[in-house]
Amino acid sequence: MTDNQSFLGRGWAFPPELVKTSQYGGEVMMAESRADIEQSLGILLRTSVGERVLQPTYGCNMSDYLFSPMSATMLGFLRDMVFDAILYHEPRIKVEKLDVTESDSLDAIEGRLIFEIDYIIRGTNSRFNFVYDYYLTEATRI
Repeated sequence: MTDNQSFLGRGWAFPPELVKTSQYGGEVMMAESRADIEQSLGILLRTSVGERVLQPTYGCNMSDYLFSPMSATMLGFLRDMVFDAILYHEPRIKVEKLDVTESDSLDAIEGRLIFEIDYIIRGTNSRFNFVYDYYLTEATRI
């Protein structure tokens, strides 16, 4: 990590992984800069509100709406919920644009939502794109 981006953060990679560096020990894999931000976004969107004891407002309750009928209203609601979660819990970025799969698209009909997040890292004024696929694969034999 370069010194000019040290303020963007450095933390454990997700999922946590231990790497053996010698015969006697190892270290925890770390994520830094943009990778740390994008892993934090993934954790934020997968976490239910109230799941973290010390941060009870952290998270995004998308799993509560997993089996809800998809409509333009529901997609707008989910979009706003994701936007608000990022606004309150990821201060390192500014969301420029957040798109969600249209309700009549094949992905939405199959139960898959795609969130496309265009964001700016506040500290460097760099623009990036993060795509979050939200879908249920359990019990589908895929």
